[in-house]
Amino acid sequence: MVTPSCNITFCSPYEKHARRQRMLRPFIRHLRNIKVNKGVENMEKLIFKNSRGLSLVGNLYTSDSNSIVIMAHGFTNNKSSQGRFDKIAEALKKQHFNVFAFDFSGCGESAPDILNAANEVDDLNSAIEFMKSKGYQSIALFGNSLGSLICLRCFRPEIETMVLMGALTHSMKYDWNEEFTQEQIIELDRKGFITLNSLELGIRRVGHQMLQDFGEIDQEKLLKDVSCPVLIIHGNNDEDKEELQLLANTKKGLHLLSETSELVVIDGAKHGCREHLDRVIELTTEWYLKHLGK
Repeated sequence: MVTPSCNITFCSPYEKHARRQRMLRPFIRHLRNIKVNKGVENMEKLIFKNSRGLSLVGNLYTSDSNSIVIMAHGFTNNKSSQGRFDKIAEALKKQHFNVFAFDFSGCGESAPDILNAANEVDDLNSAIEFMKSKGYQSIALFGNSLGSLICLRCFRPEIETMVLMGALTHSMKYDWNEEFTQEQIIELDRKGFITLNSLELGIRRVGHQMLQDFGEIDQEKLLKDVSCPVLIIHGNNDEDKEELQLLANTKKGLHLLSETSELVVIDGAKHGCREHLDRVIELTTEWYLKHLGK
């Protein structure tokens, strides 16, 4: 009997799982888009380029004015931010503001990239230029957590106002060994980045520089030239040490901002204000109605 020759490749359980994830990724992305877009009127998905030639994806919520609020999401998050940005955008649209929420490079549906603050500054500046090219004349920014730092670094005279939630205005020291697994720390040492993967947020790669960026913020340099009115929203939940430190840092630097800037503390709220989103929407809407031209 002649035994047929053949090449057999055996896959490890990890390789099988990775292959399955790659096969499912387009379908998962499709389901995610259905969830985000369901029931949303006057919203258009747009693709634009940053200065590095990478494609970025955003949702433009259109209204009947010349004003635009550009939203910058937090660390390793996306343009939906667990639905918070969607709800804020819908509320602002009802008040006749256009809203553009986009994924930073390396996040969400945008092109893969290594996450760091400099890249995100480039992304937001590119988003601002993109919205200007579409004819929007009154521009405001909304930033959450790390996104607030990016907004502040992108200030320019045509930015009329900002709303920053859980603002990062000063250096923060994190114990990354507590935030990431031992395997991820080893990957950081070997490759220079940490790979994060979740069903909701997909694959993201956090660069070594990104982790350093949190601890290299010069508050005076960051805030002293921001001349527009800025609303900063914080929580003060006793169990959230991170938010309490962010709040303390904001209080130290508030005098560096314009006299028309304000700090509002939502009693009992934790970082991200997930349980107090209605109050965030109320504060944000009132602020833009007061400070952003239509």
